Formats: sequence, C-alpha cells, structure tokens
Amino acid sequence: MANIKSAKKRIELTRNRTLINKAKKTEIKTYIRKFEGALNAGNIEEARELIKVIDKKLKKASARNIIHGNSVARKMSNLTKKLNNAI
Repeated sequence: MANIKSAKKRIELTRNRTLINKAKKTEIKTYIRKFEGALNAGNIEEARELIKVIDKKLKKASARNIIHGNSVARKMSNLTKKLNNAI
C-alpha cells in the first residue's frame, strides 16, 4: 500500500474508474446479447434499432479509451454481417 497521500488518491481514483469502465463494458455486452436474441427471434426491426444503440455506445467507449478502436470496428463489422445475413 502506498504511503504518500497523492499515491493513495491515485489508487482510489483508479479503483473508481475501473468500476465505471467495467459497468460500461457490461452494458455494451448486454445490448449485444439483446441484439443477438432479437436476430434469433426473427425480430429484424428491433435488431436494427439495437445495432444503432450499440454503435453509438461502442464509439463513445472508444473515444474514452475504454475499448480499443480496432476492437470496436471488428465488433461492429461482425454484428452488421449478422444483421445482413438475417435479412
């Protein structure tokens, strides 16, 4: 454990940011599961709406360095392919 006051603050800040980032990643994964469920159920319109939300959230996470940009591009590409194949 750190002895210096500023180091203690940084540890606490890192802990808090980690929890926030983890929550955002979990939220994105939940939307992806909903999207895949809608595709499996044959609900194309709902899937189209969900992919817009997923795209926005992934790009926002990428801008805040929560998820790497290439990972975002790969996930969106895969989800778009799944949607196009279901149509």
